[in-house]
Amino acid sequence: MEPLDLLAPSPVLLRTERLCLTLPSVATAPPLVAFLLRNRERFRPTDGAQPEGSLTELWWRERLVELRAEYLAGRSTRLFLRRAEEPSGPVLGTASLTEIVRGPFQAAYLGYRVDGAWEGRGLMFEALQAVLGFAFGTLRLHRVMANHLPENLRSARLLRRLGFVVEGYARDYLFVDGQWRDHVLTALTNPAPSAPDLAQGRKARESESTQ
Repeated sequence: MEPLDLLAPSPVLLRTERLCLTLPSVATAPPLVAFLLRNRERFRPTDGAQPEGSLTELWWRERLVELRAEYLAGRSTRLFLRRAEEPSGPVLGTASLTEIVRGPFQAAYLGYRVDGAWEGRGLMFEALQAVLGFAFGTLRLHRVMANHLPENLRSARLLRRLGFVVEGYARDYLFVDGQWRDHVLTALTNPAPSAPDLAQGRKARESESTQ
């Protein structure tokens, strides 16, 4: 496999009225670490156990290499939010499609976080509309799933506004903030469904085998 060109333009660029969303390069490590440190206490109640050193630039430079490889292999799409007029400026949030499964399932999990200074301004709704358009259009996924803590009413409202439907309640679903926590399970299906392209899964497996 050809070595990754980590300075190449992002293979994904989504634009909204106020935002640009890109797959980050290694150059994103400093503003990303700053974003995580600013919001460390805000994110702690919903974060799982974090690897040692995960708030350092060195750790994230290595991780960002992995994230670009994951995208090219078709396993995930992890995007970082910045202001449209400042595409190299501070990171305002993240939005991700992970654990992408092809075949007859054609599904992924949606994750998202926003800087506390920007919460309540509709920024994440704007970003996720673009991400879902990418998921159902470019990636041709059929199903996107998003789960949240029962007490996280802000996420519940956001997902409901985006059209997600509650499908269940999972007890002891994830180990976060030092304990097993229940989660509400929600999902959204493609408004223009089509038969899956089974070749996509084969291409992803072939890509993985060459790494």
